[in-house]
Amino acid sequence: MKVLVTGADGMLGQDLCPVLEDEGYFVVETNKSSLDVTDFNAVERVLSREKPDLVIHCAAYTDVDGAEADLKTAETVNAAGTENAAKVCAKLGAVMVYISTDYVFDGEKTEPYTPEDTPNPLNNYGLTKLKGEEAVKKYCEKYYIVRTSWLYGHYGKNFVETMLSYDGDVIRVVDDQTGCPTWTVELANGILKILDKPYGIYHICGSGQTSRYGFAKEIGVNALPCSTEDFPRPAKRPKYSVMDNGGTCQNWKSALKDYLALII
Repeated sequence: MKVLVTGADGMLGQDLCPVLEDEGYFVVETNKSSLDVTDFNAVERVLSREKPDLVIHCAAYTDVDGAEADLKTAETVNAAGTENAAKVCAKLGAVMVYISTDYVFDGEKTEPYTPEDTPNPLNNYGLTKLKGEEAVKKYCEKYYIVRTSWLYGHYGKNFVETMLSYDGDVIRVVDDQTGCPTWTVELANGILKILDKPYGIYHICGSGQTSRYGFAKEIGVNALPCSTEDFPRPAKRPKYSVMDNGGTCQNWKSALKDYLALII
C-alpha cells in the first residue's frame, strides 16, 4: 500500500514514516517545501501524481499560544489546508487520516472523553483543528480522525524536552490541568492499529492520566506545583482533557520510561 504523509519532517512525521516502512508500506514523505497544503492546486497536483492509497495528514500549525495572536495563519493551515487535502482525497478515492487534538474539548467533563462526545474548544488552536475535522467529515467517505494529546518526541519542541532543559533548576508546573501524555512512537503504532477498523473518529493517546506537574515529576525534574492562574498563557487550556483511547496505547508512564531510556 502506498502512503503519502504530509508534514513528514515534523515531530510525529519523523517517527511515523519509519514505523510505516517497517510494516511494509511504501511511504511518500512530503513537507512544506514539496507540498504546501494551503495551496489547493499543489495538493491536487502532488496527490494526483503520486496516487496514494492512504494520506496521513500530519501537517499542521501547532503553536497553541501563537494561534491566539495569529488566528488567520492557524485557520489557513489547520482548516483550509485540511479541507484541501480532504477534497483531493475524496476525488482520488484515497483514505484520509487526519491528526487532531484533545483541545477540541472544553475540559468540563470529569471522566474520559469518548469519540462520541461533543467538541467545544476553548482556544483558537482547538477551534481550527475542529474545523479540520469538520472538513474531513464533509468531503471524505473514507477517513480516520485521530485525536491525540500532550504529544512528545525526539524530533520537536515538547514538554519533556523543555523540562529536561532546566537541568536541575526548581521549576513551577501547573497541577490543575489533567491529560494523557503521548509519545509519538506510540501514536504512530496506534495509527497502524486502527487502519483495519471501521472509518470514524478515534482517540489515540497514552493510557491513564496525570497533571502537568505529575508529568514533570515522572520525567524526573525538580518541580513545584502551581495553579493555571499562577502561570497565565495566551491560550486557555482545558483543565481536563483525558481521553478514552480504547486500548490503543500503553500506560503513559511506561511509554515515558521507554522514551527516556532512549534519550538519556
